[in-house]
Amino acid sequence: MPYEENRPRAEAAHHIILEEREQLSVSGVEEVESFDENTIVMLTNRGTLIVRGEELHIEKLSLDGGDLKVEGTIDSLTYEDSGRDRAGGLFARLFR
Repeated sequence: MPYEENRPRAEAAHHIILEEREQLSVSGVEEVESFDENTIVMLTNRGTLIVRGEELHIEKLSLDGGDLKVEGTIDSLTYEDSGRDRAGGLFARLFR
């Protein structure tokens, strides 16, 4: 079945739901690069998403389904351009 093999895969939907700045649900997550109580860096099918806040905790992570749930005080959600050069690693991206 060469036709099916060459057909592009359907991309998973990417949604963000933020409730009261305390609960965040993200779909379309491919990988969590790093996390601590103040910052979560994740790769989504729409680019790198950086969540900043206080007392952040990953409550649920399902990479098979691409779902992530975060609790804590969320201060910002920032996307990085997916076309940017990734040279410099995580710290170069965090301290721009």
